[in-house]
Formats: sequence, C-alpha cells, structure tokens
Amino acid sequence: MKGAMELEPELLLQEARENVEAAQSYRRELGHRLQGLQEARRQIKESASQTRDVLKQHFNDLKGTLGKLLDERLVTLLQEVDTIEQETIKPLDDCQKLIEHGVNTAEDLVREGGIEMGSRSCSGWSRTPELKRSSLLSLPEHEPPCPALNLHLDQYFASYNFIFLPKWYCIVDDDFTAQDYRLQFCKCTSNHFEDVYVGSETEFIVLHIDPNVDYQFRVCARGDGRQEWSPWSVPQIGHSTLVPHEWTAGFEGYSLSSRRNIALRNDSESSGVLYSSAPTYFCGQTLTFRVETVGQPDRRDSIGVCAEKQNGYESLQRDQAVCISTNGAVFVNGKEMTNQLPAVTSGSTVTFDVEAVTLGTTNNNEGGNFKLRVTISSNNREVVFDWLLDQSCGSLYFGCSFFYPGWKVLVF
Repeated sequence: MKGAMELEPELLLQEARENVEAAQSYRRELGHRLQGLQEARRQIKESASQTRDVLKQHFNDLKGTLGKLLDERLVTLLQEVDTIEQETIKPLDDCQKLIEHGVNTAEDLVREGGIEMGSRSCSGWSRTPELKRSSLLSLPEHEPPCPALNLHLDQYFASYNFIFLPKWYCIVDDDFTAQDYRLQFCKCTSNHFEDVYVGSETEFIVLHIDPNVDYQFRVCARGDGRQEWSPWSVPQIGHSTLVPHEWTAGFEGYSLSSRRNIALRNDSESSGVLYSSAPTYFCGQTLTFRVETVGQPDRRDSIGVCAEKQNGYESLQRDQAVCISTNGAVFVNGKEMTNQLPAVTSGSTVTFDVEAVTLGTTNNNEGGNFKLRVTISSNNREVVFDWLLDQSCGSLYFGCSFFYPGWKVLVF
C-alpha cells in the first residue's frame, strides 16, 4: 500500500512533463502556421502591388497609344477640312478675280468716258466706251454649277394609307451629271429635316407617315465624281388622309409595337383572331404582311382579310373571310382551295390585292351577291380567285391567328 502511494507522484510528474511537451509542440506548430500566414500575406501584398504597377503601366501605354491615334485622326480630319475649304473657296476666289477685273474695266470705262465727254462733242462721240460696255452685260456666277431639281409628290400615294411616293427629276447641263440624290423630309411643325433616302433612284416610297399631318420634302443632287451636294430643291408639302393599318390593342395572347403595326404572339394559353382596329383596307389597294419571326406552324394558322369582325372563331378559316395558312393553304369562306402557295417562313411577304368585280342580284332569299377579285401573292407565286360576299363592303378588316408563340407579323 505504501509503495503504490510512492509511485503516484512520479506518475503525476510524468504526465505533467508530457503535457508541457505537448503544449510546446503545439506552440511550435502554431508558430509555423503563423509564419506561413505572414508569408502568404506578404506574397499577396507583393502580387497586388506588382499587379497595380502592371495595370498602371498598361493603361498608361494605352493612353499614350490612344492619344497618339486621336492626334493622328485629328490631323487627318483637319487636313480634310482644309482640303474641302480650299476646294470650296477656289470657285469663289475665281469669281472674285472676275468681279475685280469687271470693276477695273468699269472704272476704266467711267474714266475714259469722262475724258471723252470733256474733250468731244456729242456729234463726235467715240465708239470706244460703247465697245467696252459690252463686257458689263454678263455677270460671273458666284456658285459652282448645280442642277435644277424638281420634286413631285404622287397624289395617289399621298392619300394611300400613310405612304408617300416622292418623285423628282434633274435638269442637267454639260457641266453637271447627277449621280446620287438625297431626299429629306420633316413635319411642317418641326423644320428639322432628316435623311430618308440616298441613292441613284428618282423615286422612293416613304412609310410610317402620320395621318392628317403636313410633311415637307426636299431633294438635292451630287454630280458624278463630286463630293459636295447641290442646293436643295423647293420643298413640297403633302399629307396622308387615311389612318394607318393598326392591330387591335389589348387582345390577350398578343403584344404590339408602339405604332401597333407589328403583332407578336407571346403565349399559347389563349386563342382567337387578332383583328385590325378598324376596316382600313380598301379595294384597289395592296395590303402587305411581312413575317418577321416564326414559331411552330399549325394548320389552323391564318393571315387574311374579312368583311367583319366575328368573335368566337379561332381562325379566319371561316365564312366571309379569305386567308392563307402558314403551310401555304388558301381558304375562301372557310373552304380550302386546290391551289396552294409556298409555306410561310421568316422574312416571307404576303400581299392581298382586292378589286370589286360585279354587283348582281339573285332569286334566292339571301339578297344580292357582291363579287370581289382577290389576288394573294407569296414568295413569287400567286393565286387569283373570285370571292362572294353577302353584301357590298366599302372596306375590309384584316386579321391573323397563330396557335403557338414566336410568330411576329408586320402589316402595311
């Protein structure tokens, strides 16, 4: 019993030594870890400092290169301005020389005439002043040769559903041959003209004209091999009297552009026909649909015109309507024709041309039949047929229906 009690302090002492050694080892390990952290911190700071120096140097180099490029570009542009200035002023300098020469000639004439008047009688008048007077009968031009431009607005198109067709011609001479034309327009209330066409043609269709608003058009020309444009023609004023083609706003399943002439099918939960906001299509016109994007096709899809809005139908493939499906099938009063057009793809343009044919009577109880001649064109192919309606229509609605999202169509 006594021996066991003597061993217990030694065991406690041994345990204390082991604990001290473990603590020292732990402290050394923590010291190593701390040194590692300090080394990592030092490396990070050095790397960040080097990166900052590299970035600063890189951007300083970029600034130098960019500044050099800008300086070179500035010099080039200034040289171009100098060249244009010299080319533009040269005719004026030449004109000034001619005018100064004319002034000197006139002064000589006045001086010589005064001498003659003081030394001769009227009966003995010299012919010299009369001969020199002929040089005063023509004045030099102060502007370079330019064409006489005449602008004309086609009145048929000026009243044709927010479309203008400006036409122009150029009276040329031996010193000027027109190569390009520049057409501008603006609202009369603005007087801020903007380019609408630059090219060699002498007519151009201007779209998206607001109804019942006066517009000014003007045109100028540029000669063959010349940089400068001629003076503007006298502005012509015109306006459109018909409202533009617009889709009905707020129809579920479709979103419209700001002008409401582009409709996008944006979901497949709802169905039905999206009609025009009003019957704005008149016989004798051309109604055009351009498919901007396509979705999944369906045989029930339709693009066309109708005599009146009829809610409750999921397609224009119904009575009192003519349409084309996205697969190219043509429907007249709900019946599919034998002739078929190419399938509608992205970028396809479908046009409808409708003309009144006859207005007759029948012996049945339905009253008169009104016949329209319809031409539908798509992808360089067309079908022509007669469309019978129950009654005459002064104007028609247009519409479309798509059963899957992604279809976008522009009407004009």
